[in-house]
Amino acid sequence: MSAGNPRPDEVSIDVALVRRLIAAQFPQWADLPIRPVEFDGWDNRTFRLGEAMSVRLPSAEGYVPQVEKEHRWLPRLAPHLPLPIPVPLAVGAPASGYPWPWSIYRWLEGEIATVGRIDGPCQFATTLAHFLAVLQETDPTDGPPPGPHSFFRGAPVAVYDAETRNAIAALSGNIDTDAATVVWETAIQATWHGSPVWFHGDIAAGNLLVRDGRLSAVIDFGCSGVGDPACDLTIAWTFLSGESREAFRAALPLDDATWARGRGWALWKALITLAEHINSDPAQAGRARYVIDQVLADHQHTA
Repeated sequence: MSAGNPRPDEVSIDVALVRRLIAAQFPQWADLPIRPVEFDGWDNRTFRLGEAMSVRLPSAEGYVPQVEKEHRWLPRLAPHLPLPIPVPLAVGAPASGYPWPWSIYRWLEGEIATVGRIDGPCQFATTLAHFLAVLQETDPTDGPPPGPHSFFRGAPVAVYDAETRNAIAALSGNIDTDAATVVWETAIQATWHGSPVWFHGDIAAGNLLVRDGRLSAVIDFGCSGVGDPACDLTIAWTFLSGESREAFRAALPLDDATWARGRGWALWKALITLAEHINSDPAQAGRARYVIDQVLADHQHTA
């Protein structure tokens, strides 16, 4: 799930629907078992098809452009990257009451990243940083610029200025609004002057797979594009901490302004999440508070 993205529309997506779609459009796979994945995302509903494939269906119309984008660009990116990424196998058409195109991918083994599944946090952080550095060095020619398809990841973080300031105002008395405002204004003033590069757009624990204690694959490029890579730094405050955060920072060849914008992206998501859930979802609110605290402390440390 990516904060700031639209809520899923009321479309019923279940095993029965996937079975009908597969049977009608890909009969060669109709006899394979279908089951939901353990960790399902927000943008798509994902099911395992047999042992070697997965099926992903957009959960709302706003995610539909990501289908064509991934099928076009992932095969071009994959040969250049140091870790496996999703391999598109087929595109399905709207049918059986499901209104949008959908995808079949090769199954990638691994479990989503958690602290307990990682043997060496610093090695994990360094491996991820290397992956992002190589992604940023990959030829960006004709890559998709930031826009609705990426929910403006890769664009100036100021695109969410009004939303962020509204969240800060709504949280008065619940967070240090003065400190949050300073971090936010620092981020929007740290203008990106570099040439556009590839970004993933949603580097979060749920999109990182681990096997045998190590980072083994990076998935879900739905928010990817070519622009400012600062949006890919948010994991420094949402998942990494202490020495692993410093290892991540040291392994990425990015300047202080890019890190300031990265803090802005992390702060924006955490602020709007806390403002939305502060009275309704203690778990979500608690995670958002943690990120806000981490971002504010990191800004103070680096100021």
